[in-house]
Amino acid sequence: MPTVHLLDYVAGNIRSLVNAINQVGYEVEWIKSPDDVKNAEKLILPGVGHFGHCLSQLNKGGYLEPIRQHIDAGKPFMGICVGLQALFQGSEEDTDVPGLGLIPTRMRQFNDSTKSVPHIGWNSAMNTHFGGSTERSFYGLRPTSKYYYVHSYAALYESGSLESDGWSVATATYGEEEFIGAIARDNIFATQFHPEKSGQAGLRVIRAFLNSDKDHLLSPDMVVGKGEDGLTRRVIACLDVRTNDSGDLVVTKGDQYDVREKSEMDAGGQVRNLGKPVDMAKKYYEQGADEVTFLNITSFRNCPLADTPMLEILRRTSETVFVPLTIGGGIKDAVDTDGTHVSALDVATMYFKSGADKVSIGSDAVFAAEDYYSAGEKLSGQTAIETISNAYGKQAVVVSVDPKRVYVDRPEHTHHHTLKTVHPNAAGQSYCWYQCTVKGGRETRDMDVRQLVQAVEAMGAGEILLNCIDKDGSNSGFDLELINDVKAAIKIPVIASSGAGNPGHFAEVFRKTTTDAALGAGMFHRGEYTVSQVKDYLQADGFLVRQFEADQ
Repeated sequence: MPTVHLLDYVAGNIRSLVNAINQVGYEVEWIKSPDDVKNAEKLILPGVGHFGHCLSQLNKGGYLEPIRQHIDAGKPFMGICVGLQALFQGSEEDTDVPGLGLIPTRMRQFNDSTKSVPHIGWNSAMNTHFGGSTERSFYGLRPTSKYYYVHSYAALYESGSLESDGWSVATATYGEEEFIGAIARDNIFATQFHPEKSGQAGLRVIRAFLNSDKDHLLSPDMVVGKGEDGLTRRVIACLDVRTNDSGDLVVTKGDQYDVREKSEMDAGGQVRNLGKPVDMAKKYYEQGADEVTFLNITSFRNCPLADTPMLEILRRTSETVFVPLTIGGGIKDAVDTDGTHVSALDVATMYFKSGADKVSIGSDAVFAAEDYYSAGEKLSGQTAIETISNAYGKQAVVVSVDPKRVYVDRPEHTHHHTLKTVHPNAAGQSYCWYQCTVKGGRETRDMDVRQLVQAVEAMGAGEILLNCIDKDGSNSGFDLELINDVKAAIKIPVIASSGAGNPGHFAEVFRKTTTDAALGAGMFHRGEYTVSQVKDYLQADGFLVRQFEADQ
């Protein structure tokens, strides 16, 4: 196979990029020293996380000047995410650290107050066509395709300013702001989105770069105007994974977290087996799932270094599933079976190296929030959320929240944040607060959901996976009141979870709340509905969604 050189400076989930490169017919050779850059013909610089940290790491390692020399020599160069941002003069994220300065503008933080930050999800890359044909594009980009973005800072677009200097530009819009999604000139190509996580559309982009297919003619059904610009509604498939009674890892699903079959003859029942994790993840990817989440609810989470079965699931899944993968369960400081202390960061790194893009933290986030408030809302710098987000970026950290309703007669009867609900309980109480739970909902804590999400946002969480114990397994729809209440309290994105039973529930949650994504599990696992049926329903109802693209 032909080769491409890859420069990894602890850039998060690099395995997915390697798998994508292999998928399009190339082998990867690693850049291990600045001298290796001189031997590279095609060079890819990926990156996630903090601009200042990434550029400082490159500078400290002695890579910036060799990268400049590679580009000046006319050799093919591709930057991904922070790899794109490195081409600019600098970023508001860290004004003291300069970029390569090849593009004379700076990265700016999204400031549309109506939108969540980070900008996470599937968005466009629309060719601006300054001075050129509307029927041509570059490096396999299509206006009808969607690409996966995850970032808080962007290069805001000014019409014609870069094109007049020879750059080809493709943009996306987020709220009222238009920003650069991809840019190219001569031997340089860079994307703000992650092509390795953008399904077949992203693989097509990687293949075009590696094959030096810079310019291509769009077919009549792909000309500008056919695609819809903007962020799509994300539909996520979630797989609860645990060992069954035979010791095999299976996908299961419970009602209020009880995953055993109900039987008149056997009160305990067998662990509900709905399928094999790798096979089901691939199926949902091919149905058009925008992300796949694995929640590891097996006993392996108590000894992380022995969690080889779950690591193998991630490795195998990432070979054929080219959308973001999240892993939750056991992301915390631990002591392994041989007495070795393993930090939450070490555990997360293990999962990232195996193919995960995000880690989901549950009970440990509640305990960390309790400490945060006990310390007078001061950060310790030592929590799992802080250490992982500082190393890999806030977009890599999801906090999974498991609240349940507690009804009261009047708001003053509790010191917690309450809301007046349109769903009073049997006793006629119409006020409630949402109590946080830990250990899979088995224990309650004296903390409400608003306190929790505001604390973890301050710690550096990038997204909230918002479950609801009252709704779990009910197939009655999402808890809209809970979702709106949490969305009003924080700026980071929220994934609505628990209660989805049919496609109409997804349309309802997107119409009646400002949630950033919605997650389904049991309705997909039981074969009642497919992800593609949910997408078709949403599209027919006027929502912008990403449909699965076949390899072409």
